[in-house]
Amino acid sequence: MVNQSLEILKILKREFGAANYLNKIIYINVIVFLAINIFFILSSLFLIDFTSFSEKLMLPSDTSKIIKRPWSLITYMFLHESFIHLLFNMLWLHFGGKLFLEYLNQKQIVNIYLLGGLFGGIFFVLAFNYLPALTPYSQNAKALGASASVLAIFVAIATKIPNYQINIPLIGFIKLKHIALFFIILDFLSIPKGNAGGHIAHIGGAIFGYIYIKQIQNKRKSLFSDFIGIFKNPKNKKTKSKKEINEVDIILEKISKSGYNSLNKKEKELLFKSSKK
Repeated sequence: MVNQSLEILKILKREFGAANYLNKIIYINVIVFLAINIFFILSSLFLIDFTSFSEKLMLPSDTSKIIKRPWSLITYMFLHESFIHLLFNMLWLHFGGKLFLEYLNQKQIVNIYLLGGLFGGIFFVLAFNYLPALTPYSQNAKALGASASVLAIFVAIATKIPNYQINIPLIGFIKLKHIALFFIILDFLSIPKGNAGGHIAHIGGAIFGYIYIKQIQNKRKSLFSDFIGIFKNPKNKKTKSKKEINEVDIILEKISKSGYNSLNKKEKELLFKSSKK
């Protein structure tokens, strides 16, 4: 039994190591969810208070509590309240993330996930400390979930290729920018109906995703480009020539106007190679 368990752990470790950064993020979210729920079940059986520990991983709106546990600005975006909450976020992350990696690189998706979540967290804290309707609840409000990070990634790719069309069953082809705008408006309209801080955090993530891509499009070095040093390998760093960058820009413009299927084989290969750098 022990040997079988160790073998399973080795397989999981190997799979995790071979996964790209998008799948690593998804795996981490799933592992954290399972671990917390397993510990919660065990603690309830042995009459141990595990709730207080898990709450320390959530992001409090009270700034005095954030100072005592600053890690919550990061850990909150890997927590989920329920299986449905996790499932919905991971499906959207998988869909938006795969599309994202067709046009941008793996380091950028990690940057946007973490910084988009951080932006969303900051919006959450500011809302509960400065909006009169929310300040009475600032002592006890807590944020958890990857929604701000996921929306940051989705809005980022929608900003990159706004006219890319997706075929939605029973509806038809819809441009990516319209889908992103729908979710932002939905969050805004949902603020008075409950979970106001959560919806505001989502909007904060969306704003970050838009700003991040606009910085890249304006040919500026992103303020956030080197945030994740642990994912950077200087020895294997590859740079794109000016000619290649121009060719990729032309291809992206073509996709924006006519869709991915309008590309020929050579253009698809160039886009694929460029996304790996």
